[in-house]
Amino acid sequence: MTEVLSAGRTSGSLNTQYQTPASSFGRLILDRTAASGPREAFRSPTADGGWRSYTWNQITEESSEAAAGLVALGVEVEDRVAIASGTRLEWILADFAIMLAGAATTTVYPSTGPEDVAYILGDSDTVVLIAEDQSQVDKVIEQKINLPGVRQVVLIDGEGDGDFVLSWDQLRQKGRALLAEKPGLIEERVSATGPDNLATLIYTSGTTGKPKGVELTHGNWTYEGAAIASIGILREDDVQFLWLPLAHSFGKVLLAGQLQAGFMTVVDGRIPKIVENLPVIKPTFMAAVPRIFEKVYAGVAKQATSESKAKAAIFEWACRVGKRAFEQKLEGKPVKGLLAVQYGLADKLVFSKIKARMGGNIRYFVSGSAALSKDINAWFGAAGMTILEGYGLTETSAGTSIVRPEHLMPGTIGEPMPGTEMKIAEDGEILIRGPGVMRGYRNRPQDNKEAFVYEGGWFSTGDIGVIDDLGRVKMTDRKKDLVKTSGGKYIAPGAIEAQFKALCPLAGAMVVIANERNFASALVALDPDAAKAWGQSHGLDGSDPAAIADNADLRAEIQAALDALNANLNRWETIKKFVVLPRELTVESGELTPSLKVKRKVVEQTFSDLVEGMYAG
Repeated sequence: MTEVLSAGRTSGSLNTQYQTPASSFGRLILDRTAASGPREAFRSPTADGGWRSYTWNQITEESSEAAAGLVALGVEVEDRVAIASGTRLEWILADFAIMLAGAATTTVYPSTGPEDVAYILGDSDTVVLIAEDQSQVDKVIEQKINLPGVRQVVLIDGEGDGDFVLSWDQLRQKGRALLAEKPGLIEERVSATGPDNLATLIYTSGTTGKPKGVELTHGNWTYEGAAIASIGILREDDVQFLWLPLAHSFGKVLLAGQLQAGFMTVVDGRIPKIVENLPVIKPTFMAAVPRIFEKVYAGVAKQATSESKAKAAIFEWACRVGKRAFEQKLEGKPVKGLLAVQYGLADKLVFSKIKARMGGNIRYFVSGSAALSKDINAWFGAAGMTILEGYGLTETSAGTSIVRPEHLMPGTIGEPMPGTEMKIAEDGEILIRGPGVMRGYRNRPQDNKEAFVYEGGWFSTGDIGVIDDLGRVKMTDRKKDLVKTSGGKYIAPGAIEAQFKALCPLAGAMVVIANERNFASALVALDPDAAKAWGQSHGLDGSDPAAIADNADLRAEIQAALDALNANLNRWETIKKFVVLPRELTVESGELTPSLKVKRKVVEQTFSDLVEGMYAG
């Protein structure tokens, strides 16, 4: 293997300076509580539509009781305790309890089917399951004959049966009783847990059809927390809005960053409520996946252009001014003179209203999990809301690189976190080495060999990228997602799809079809909100994607966006045909991951008749 260039280098030296990590995630919790006990730690929604606040002292008290309850159930250091729940405060309390008990969390998405739940719990040797509600308990009961190792289920919402299923309050009662006998129990467990102990098992899709368990240690997470805090972009007085799936590494790494830096988090995993929550929560930063930024952009653009011609003209003028100002910022130049005056007016007339919809206090957005269109990134920047793109995989504890505010460049995924190295292999693959890299795949020796095929501990990401002179990494596509036409030309679908969504606010998703085909085509799923607005503006009140999928005017708008896209593509990459899908892609249908990434193969299979129709004859 030949090293082309190592990112994160300045004048030839690797930046390795970051705060000293805690010895374990449990220690990180106790240290934060000692430093910030009476300060607000979390806020979560209540049943009556309000919000409840929790201090660090309250969070650690409840987590410690639950941790002692797990010990009372016989949970030992590194024993696996699974959480099957959506994103909510109780997920965090359960995870903190597991960390304080010195055990390891097995994460389970609540949308996972019974057979896959059984596989994950069995492969991980999980001994206790913490379930969100009865529907999650039922999956285990259905598969109980295949899960002899699961000794107990703890129910977050519900009473339990007092036998196999305990309520969350019953678990805490057991913990309080044990702590009365052994008041030093939590400190003992935390002291017995070190950086090399297993902290989290996260299952990702495997090539065999069965998910692979990624083993992440306490040291992985505490390194991430220390590295995030060392970058200096987050402060103790920040307010985070956390909605991401906590079963995903992206969600968990944000908790590590919070514990190290000490800011407050508002947690609410109800995805349909994200935009509605923003002006209520008024966060100073929020991490999200590209789909959220695409949806905001599409909504604003559609509303602006569907109003009066005068308002549409003002919006377009403001965007042009904002773009010029943002370009000055990217070049490190001040915005002054006439441009400064114009930008001030554009902000007053347009951008201030957009920022108010986002809560009005945003200092940074963080985008990760998939590639974000550089045009949408630049649009947010023009409006005065900086998006810092980041990069990482479950296997690298989510946080591998992030754009620094002083080195902004839409389309890049930034520089490596302090202490992490990135370089490019001869075939263009991004390689990673550092304290955030996983311990390995559970029970997968062959997969481990393939993941660490390069000498020196370099992890093979499966992503293709390049590194610029400032050490910023740009990911161009997934190695496995590259497709080859029947004419032998390679196409990177992800890059094309990201460009299209910036050109077509109507699109909720696009899937490029080209593998072993003689030309590239596309499946286009409409954004339901944009489709409704479009229908109303064309006299089709109440229309849904299915009702307008074949509308000639709508197809003409999409074709115009495709024409603009094709003008910037190589001839063999251009989209020759497209089909508008009759519905949006969803997590429930299995076409999107819980972090809203498109499952390309599932979509192609689901709509195979439409795909074949484009190539018929």
